[in-house]
Formats: sequence, C-alpha cells, structure tokens
Amino acid sequence: MSRIGKRPIAIPKGVTAVLQDRLVVVKGPKGESRFQVPSPVQAEMTAESIQLVADYQHDRDASRLMGTARAVLRNMITGVSQGFTRKVNLVGVGYRASVQPGGLELTLGYSKPVKVALPKGVTAQVDGNTAITLNSHDNVVLGQVAANLRSLRPPEPYQGKGVLYDGEKIRRKAGKTGKKA
Repeated sequence: MSRIGKRPIAIPKGVTAVLQDRLVVVKGPKGESRFQVPSPVQAEMTAESIQLVADYQHDRDASRLMGTARAVLRNMITGVSQGFTRKVNLVGVGYRASVQPGGLELTLGYSKPVKVALPKGVTAQVDGNTAITLNSHDNVVLGQVAANLRSLRPPEPYQGKGVLYDGEKIRRKAGKTGKKA
C-alpha cells in the first residue's frame, strides 16, 4: 500500500478542481490542467481536498499507480496556483539568447542563429543575454522545453561550454598536455 498515495491533496484558495468520471480538471490563476486517473485508482473529491483510493484486490500495480497519480495531481495543483520555473544558462564566448515574438533565438556558435518555438503555456525571459528563465504551469512541458534547449549544445567536458541547467556542475577532463622533452 502506497504511504504517499494515501495522503489527501489540499486544494488551495483560488484553485477549482472538477472530477468527471475519471478526468480531473484543475483551474487556477496560472492556467488549466487535465489528468485521466488510471483504472485501478478511484478519486474522491471534497471541497478542500482530493483523496485517492486504490483497488488492491484486483490489480497488483494499484499501489504504484496511486502514488504516481497523487504526485501528478499535486504537481498540477501547485502548477496552476504557483507555477514552475526552470533556469538555463548559456556558457561560451559569443553565446547569447533573445526573446522573439514566436519564441527564443539562440546564438550558440553555429553558422546561423537557432530559433526555438515555445509551446503554449511556456514563457521565457532572458537576463544578461545568457540566463534564460522558463515559466509554466505544466512541469512536464517545462522540463521537456529545458531539455530541448540543452540538447541544442550539450555541455562538453574539455572547455565547459554549452547550455547548462542552473546549478549543474560539469565534470571537467584534462586535455592533451603536449610532448614532454
């Protein structure tokens, strides 16, 4: 039995949650999210909380699914009430970013600037040409956008250049030292 899955999820003020069959729709000041509750798990909703109950008799995966469903629902409620933020840094000579009407334009040492379209619900802000702050109510989409930005120029271990998550440490390697005489 999932100990975390048994905990009720509190619904803060300003957030509305609606349960229709197995679909949970959560609306708040930052946006709207939807989640289909898996079949061995039942959602029970009150005015101030959501409680999940699993059918352990007929499904061996019910405990795992209940814990996962609770985590997803809690992240949805946090996202629509407070939002999520990811920071990405550009490290390298001449690397810079700018916000364009369709998304981001990145100069990463290629022959042409790279244009990145941002999905609906994700906003970007650039500080000092090299620090990108991404905001969204959906944690999954936000993480995928940050991973896509990082994949444009992954950090390399010799010079430490590339697109890095904020706080990420690169394990540096020693280069060639040359011929000793």
